[in-house]
Amino acid sequence: MFFSFKTTIAMNTSNIVVRFFLLFSLIGIVSAQLSATFYAKTCPNALSTIKTEVVSAVNNDRRMGASLLRLHFHDCFVQGCDASVLLDDTSSFTGEKTAGPNANSLRGFDVIDTIKSKVESLCPGVVSCADILTVAARDSVVALGGASWTVPLGRRDSTTASLSSANSDLPGPSSSLSALISSFSNKGFTAKELVALSGSHTIGQARCVTFRRRIYNDTNIDSSFATSLQANCPSTGGDSTLSPLDTTTPNTFDNAYFKNLQSKKGLLHSDQELFNGGSTDSQVNAYSTNPAAFKTDFANAMVKMGNLSPLTGSSGQIRTNCRKTN
Repeated sequence: MFFSFKTTIAMNTSNIVVRFFLLFSLIGIVSAQLSATFYAKTCPNALSTIKTEVVSAVNNDRRMGASLLRLHFHDCFVQGCDASVLLDDTSSFTGEKTAGPNANSLRGFDVIDTIKSKVESLCPGVVSCADILTVAARDSVVALGGASWTVPLGRRDSTTASLSSANSDLPGPSSSLSALISSFSNKGFTAKELVALSGSHTIGQARCVTFRRRIYNDTNIDSSFATSLQANCPSTGGDSTLSPLDTTTPNTFDNAYFKNLQSKKGLLHSDQELFNGGSTDSQVNAYSTNPAAFKTDFANAMVKMGNLSPLTGSSGQIRTNCRKTN
């Protein structure tokens, strides 16, 4: 009887421990989830403030929409969506701004600074730089004619950045299809989502240095298209001369990018790799004839990208200045 009583106590104690473990596990899961209403009570005007500033910035410079979208992508692919890309170098670490894919290329930092300043004046220490980046990316797409989507919120900001990860995790303009698929797969994306997200190149511009090799050496390029680009991108020099990624409607978020690929008018080598006799050709064809499907898939893929390893709960911090830790 005594033995049985001890056993009962042990079993009850064990059950209590298990229940507490499950409870705290569930609490952890809940706290780690992002929510569209995260700032509804703590900073109700945050989203409208971000939108106003993005629309203003894009109206002043149509290219800025693509730049803000790209900032978000380059943030999320390195350490997750934690605003690490915004950090300036310090004595303790070298930030990501000087990484190969980012140096002399990323822009829009001043717009994020302006947004952060406005939001801080409304709700000090509440809205993260990581969330501002995510919302600004969505608002940029909408400002240029793309579809909207609901952005889950609640990210916090990192206290460090990774130059090495930026150099290794971000796909380059000369990437092969297999390299692109691998790079996106490493972040949990399918080949279909790779194609959808690549559609962001329906807006924005690229520097001569990123497509020079393609327009002089690639064979899967429309000859007249290559010749027209060579006029502004010489074989040597002029590295920073710009050309639109989508030569048809460079400032409108539509599906023209995919039609350009069908005509062998992808600006970057990595762009044309998506339509070059490989496994993603069929998806390019699908998006070229169905703009609604592209916009839907793009929006869903953007939500998924925004969920890449966010810092939540007590992790990270809410930076007062997006360029440096508190």
